[in-house]
Amino acid sequence: MAKKKSFKIGSTIILIVVMAGIILYPKLKPLFADQNKSGSPSRGPGMGGERQAIYASGYVIKPSDMSELLYSTGSLLPDEVVDLAFETSGKVVGIYFSEGRSVKKGALLAKINDKPLQAQLLKLQAQKKLVTEREFRQKQLLERDAISRESYDQVATELQTIEADIMLIEARIAETELRAPFDGTVGLRMISEGAYATTQTKIVRLVKTRPLKIEFSIPERYSGEVTPGFPLTFQVDGFPEPFEAKVYAIAPQVDINTRTIVVRAMYANKNEELKPGRFASVRARLSEIKNTASIPTQALIAEMSGEKVFIYKNGRAKEVKVGTGLRTESHIQIRTGLSFGDTLLTTAILQLREDVPVRLDTLIVNH
Repeated sequence: MAKKKSFKIGSTIILIVVMAGIILYPKLKPLFADQNKSGSPSRGPGMGGERQAIYASGYVIKPSDMSELLYSTGSLLPDEVVDLAFETSGKVVGIYFSEGRSVKKGALLAKINDKPLQAQLLKLQAQKKLVTEREFRQKQLLERDAISRESYDQVATELQTIEADIMLIEARIAETELRAPFDGTVGLRMISEGAYATTQTKIVRLVKTRPLKIEFSIPERYSGEVTPGFPLTFQVDGFPEPFEAKVYAIAPQVDINTRTIVVRAMYANKNEELKPGRFASVRARLSEIKNTASIPTQALIAEMSGEKVFIYKNGRAKEVKVGTGLRTESHIQIRTGLSFGDTLLTTAILQLREDVPVRLDTLIVNH
C-alpha cells in the first residue's frame, strides 16, 4: 500500500512539472534564443562573464557661457491715472470730450455754469478802470506836492484790493473748468450735461498709457543685482514676441510677509499696443559666467552623499562626484569633478553603474 501511495504522489509531481513547463516555455524561449545568439549567457559582476553593453547618448563638455535667469510675474500699470472731478459745485453746462479718445494736457473737458462769477468779474474790471485813472491823477498831484502821501496811498490800496478781487474771481472761474492735467486717454464719462456736480462727483478717468509701468516682485537675495537701469524682458498673452523694458524704481524695503522686493520697470509702449491691467511674465538675466563647464540637468544624479554624473571612458561608464553652481532651466554649472573634453552620458541614467560597458548611439558636441 505504501509503494502504491508513493507512486501516486510521484506521478502527481511529474504531471505538475510537465504542465508548468508547457505554460512557461513560451516566456522562457526568447531568453534561450538570446543566449544562443551571443554565444554565452550574460553574467553579472563576480560571475566571470562580460556584461551586456548599454546604449547611451554622449555629450562632449566644451567651454560655454551661462547666465542666471530670474522669473517673476507682474502687472502692467499706466504711467499716470486720475479720476477727474470739479473743484467746485454747480450745474454742468458743457462736456467737450469723446469717450475713449486721446486728449492733450490742458484740454477743456467739461464746464460748470459760471455766469454769476463772470458778472462779478465784469463789475470788478469796470471798477479797476476807474480806480486806475484816479490813481494816475493822484500820483501826478503827489509829485507836485498838491496832495498828501496819505491820500495817494488810500487810492493805491484801493486799486490793489480790486486787483486781488479780480484774481480771486478768475481763480473761482477756473474751478468751473475741468481740464486734462496730462496727455492721455479719457475713459467712460460718469455724468451728463445738465446734471448737478459736486467736488465728490467723478466725471471721467484719464489714463496715460504711453509709457507703461511693469510692477513685479523679486526675492530679497537679488536686491543687490537688480538696480535702476537694469534691462529685462516680459511677455503678454496674445503677443508671440517678448517686450523689452528697464527698471526705474525699487521699493526701499523688503516685504516682511513674502520676503520680496517690489520693482517697477518702464516700457515705452509707443504704439499703445498694450493696455494697463494686463498680466505679464517677467524675465531678467542676472549674473553671467564665461567659459565654464555646464551639463544638461537630466544628466545630474542627486544622492544623499552629494551629486554625481557618469562619463564615458574607454568604452565604460565611470562615476564622478561633482560640485555644482549656477542653474538655469536646462543646464547646470559644474565647478568641480569634470574637465573640458569629457564625454558625459545623458541617457539610460538609471541603468548605468560603475564600469558597466557602454556604446554611444549619439554624440553631441556642446558649442
